[in-house]
Amino acid sequence: MSHRPSSIASIERILREQHTLLESAGVGIAFIHKQAIVRCNGRCAEIFGHGDADDLRGRHGASFHPDKKTFYRLGLSARARMAKGQTFRVECQLRRSNGSLFWGDVTGRLINPSRPEEGSIWTLDDIDEQRQAQAMLNIALREKQLLFDHASVGIVFMRSAQLTRCNGHFAAMLGYGPGELIGTSARHWFASAAEWERFEQSFTRELAVGQSFEGEMMLSRKDGGTVICEVRCKHIDSEDPGQGTVWITVDITERTQTQAALAKVHEQLEQQVRDRTRELSDTVENLHREMADRKRDQDRIYWLAHYDPLTGLPNRTLLADRSTAAIQLARDNGTPLAAIFLDLDHFKHVNDSLGHRVGDTLLVQIAKRLRSVVREKDTVSRIGGDEFVLLLPGANAHGAARVADKLLEASRQPYQIDHHELTMAPSMGIALYPQDGTDFDTLTQSADVAMYHAKLDGRNTYRFFTPEMRAQSLRALQLENALRRALERNELQLHYQPQVRIRTGRVHSVEALLRWNHPKLGAISPAEFIPVAEDTGQILQIGEWVLRSAVQQLRDWRAAGLTDLKVAVNLSAIQFHQPQLPDLISQILDASCVPPEALELELTEGVAVDDPRAATATMDQLRARGVRLSIDDFGTGYSSLSQLKRFQIYKLKIDQSFVQDLDHDGNDRAIVSAIIRMAQALGMQTTAEGVETEAQLQFLRDMGCDEAQGYYFSRPLPPDELLQFLQSRQVPLPSTAG
Repeated sequence: MSHRPSSIASIERILREQHTLLESAGVGIAFIHKQAIVRCNGRCAEIFGHGDADDLRGRHGASFHPDKKTFYRLGLSARARMAKGQTFRVECQLRRSNGSLFWGDVTGRLINPSRPEEGSIWTLDDIDEQRQAQAMLNIALREKQLLFDHASVGIVFMRSAQLTRCNGHFAAMLGYGPGELIGTSARHWFASAAEWERFEQSFTRELAVGQSFEGEMMLSRKDGGTVICEVRCKHIDSEDPGQGTVWITVDITERTQTQAALAKVHEQLEQQVRDRTRELSDTVENLHREMADRKRDQDRIYWLAHYDPLTGLPNRTLLADRSTAAIQLARDNGTPLAAIFLDLDHFKHVNDSLGHRVGDTLLVQIAKRLRSVVREKDTVSRIGGDEFVLLLPGANAHGAARVADKLLEASRQPYQIDHHELTMAPSMGIALYPQDGTDFDTLTQSADVAMYHAKLDGRNTYRFFTPEMRAQSLRALQLENALRRALERNELQLHYQPQVRIRTGRVHSVEALLRWNHPKLGAISPAEFIPVAEDTGQILQIGEWVLRSAVQQLRDWRAAGLTDLKVAVNLSAIQFHQPQLPDLISQILDASCVPPEALELELTEGVAVDDPRAATATMDQLRARGVRLSIDDFGTGYSSLSQLKRFQIYKLKIDQSFVQDLDHDGNDRAIVSAIIRMAQALGMQTTAEGVETEAQLQFLRDMGCDEAQGYYFSRPLPPDELLQFLQSRQVPLPSTAG
């Protein structure tokens, strides 16, 4: 029977050890060649959000960095150092597979500095949660390393009879330099094979029964001399002997040779040995405690990285991992797969009115209810705020709809939190694999778009993703790009709608309304392009243009003889929260020589929800300058009467949704009547929007409403037509009853 050469066996053992080291390492390890990953361990794939190390094979290094510029700048620094045969290390931000950034501790070194083309090896540790704790940990590690390095005894860590680490004292005791003993067999230090066998039998027997070993051994120095040592040995972890042993060694050669002289100081030396033993025992205990703490920290870090800390549901990272696996399984087996994007309707009102503690408790209960509806193999994840994603392997359109119906049915049962009984309805979007997306990002994005349409269709329902929805998303992108050039191309215009005093029929003010007429897209509704402007931040530039244009137009009208005319301008919540808004208003009014009381700013009800104190301060500054404030579309948003009283609003504008059915809807008549009476009690004016019939106007007059605007009087008009309207037309009013 032939035997393989020992060199081949050694190579195989080294390869096994290397593989074991790679897969056992607590950090990611990758081999890089020509800036691409050739091979990596599972931890590396896990850190970057991939399920398998093979997923990273062949990927370019730039894909793991925030951008290519950062990647190449870091590459220049790394090559400059690694070309000298040195190790390059840096803490930097990296990118996971889902696009999120995290901090990593990266270390790289050329495999062969003399042949850089052979590639490099890199290690990576996810330090995102550890950065703040790292400083304190480093201090503790330095203290322990100092104790390890400067202890007056030899400290050796062994595994499988090979030295894995020792302090300088032990190396110097045997006449070796730093690092020379790493990896050597214990047999290498003993003066003879017999000495080693005697010692090995003794400590193996003691350690096997869970005891520590104490004894003497004769070691061989590098120069051939001998050292008699007193040694104490024990398992690092008695529950896991595979972790190896720790040896505490003391050179007793001189004591042995000069026994007579040492007898005089025996008691003193014995006390010193006891003290040192106690200190070293504390060191070993601390090391054990530190290892246990690190294991708990790693477990906690993994949990925080993959689960939502509030609800305990999988987070977006774990969802992405499971989605990738589910998509691969569906692709391989030809089975269906569905994703449901769920958003809670008006959840923000709970936090704003009842506080975040109640809101968090509600989210926990909702998470439990969602999990109870689906199967064990389904994934319910919370990806942020009040948004959840459900991954349903094996579910087709019918199955996904059945789950959505169950979720709607479950949402009808109220939640009891303290003394509050709350009902929370969901809006859901459903996307199916593969027609709506073949990867995690596309599939969840399609479900998100479908959810948005469910909200547009009245909330508390679900919608399947359709190609038309994708077209609407493309339409929004088209509008965003076109809107960036709208101002400079003079595509925006202001039209003005009269606001008529109901008692007198006179027009004291007009509302400025923005219009956009694109040369290719045609007339675009404000309801379509204003949200785009707000989402992209363009609303600030456009809003300032509207303010300047409206005030300049008012100046021209006043110069034409309409000296009492006022103009009302809508402000978006984004404009209102700009700190420089009051100064900007003053600058615009001063430049046009228009008195502040001639400008009325219309705000939505929600401008003060997030920060009432800041909103109050801004309103106070505007009122101090003489500008009047009104609440637009009153009754349709989040209303707080205490805030309304504190804000000292000049006028409430009654939303047209309450006005249009005044002819036949008793509820709308009751709401409008209540708004008018409340405003009168608070000393506020009222303006009704969307007045189109004489009956509506008569009701408003009977209720004591101050102003009205709508098609009954005039549609919004360009400046020249409005001037003619004001100068030549009488405003029709119903006859006074009685």
